Amino acid sequence: MCAIAGFLFKNGKRNTLNMSTGEALTSMLDATLHRGPDSAGWALYHEPLKDQLRIRFFITGDRPESSQIQEIKTLLKKQSVEIREEEVTGCTFGVIASYEGDVLALTQAIGGKTKLVSIGSSLDIIKDVGQPRDLAAKYNINRFNGNHGIAHIRLATESGVHPDTAHPFWACGFSDVATAHNGQITNYWIMRRRLERKGMRFQTENDTELIAVYLAYQMSLGTPLDDALEYSLEDLDGTFSYLVATENAIGYAKDKLAAKPMVKYEDDELIAISSEEVGLNSLFPGRALETTEPAPFTCGLWSR
Repeated sequence: MCAIAGFLFKNGKRNTLNMSTGEALTSMLDATLHRGPDSAGWALYHEPLKDQLRIRFFITGDRPESSQIQEIKTLLKKQSVEIREEEVTGCTFGVIASYEGDVLALTQAIGGKTKLVSIGSSLDIIKDVGQPRDLAAKYNINRFNGNHGIAHIRLATESGVHPDTAHPFWACGFSDVATAHNGQITNYWIMRRRLERKGMRFQTENDTELIAVYLAYQMSLGTPLDDALEYSLEDLDGTFSYLVATENAIGYAKDKLAAKPMVKYEDDELIAISSEEVGLNSLFPGRALETTEPAPFTCGLWSR
């Protein structure tokens, strides 16, 4: 089944929610745990860095951690990426680095030799095998209190349970674009081949990554995100409810059959989206919320 969650503070005010952004996303995931107990992930949006990137890599268990990190550092140095800060957390190695070149070119240079999780001046994706409460503690998710983020829990149906098959997915080659998705894109290979002919790159065969790359490519042509969401309703076949996040916004789209649930709550300060109403109720215990379910074949967008 899987479950998605999204959260955005519209104007910086935080009077209505008594928890951090990371806690809110984790709470929504935990409340819908019955939909996806295998793995969990968060796309967290920090304040943008100037002339620097947040880059995160997976560290695998088949070779010594130190040798993998040294290989990553050597690859980055060859691409004129200068590491300013670094950390090893869980199964990942994250850096903040100075880089003045093109992100797609950097991805093409190092992507086949490493396992990239995400790149962005704002975006940092954390995902791993396990349940949201445990992983939130392991990766310090609850300390995150940025303005927005999206999250996901997965029930594996078509591939194994590994950190790199967990969601959200970064739009490979594009800074600060991520998606989380419940459903299936049935014209995946047609759309992928079209995008590859246009020079786009993929790291996996996951259809959620396809959505991210599709939207990022549309925006690279100058298409506003709200229009790209509209186009996706026509271009993507299947049953889906997905969330997308960028440096300043979150959005959603639902296919015409609307077989995959999505519920939202909105007030003057925030927008919260969950696969089930129980996820939204976890944010405001004891309150009767006025929630709505987006209609079939619709999309929406909220910005900071």
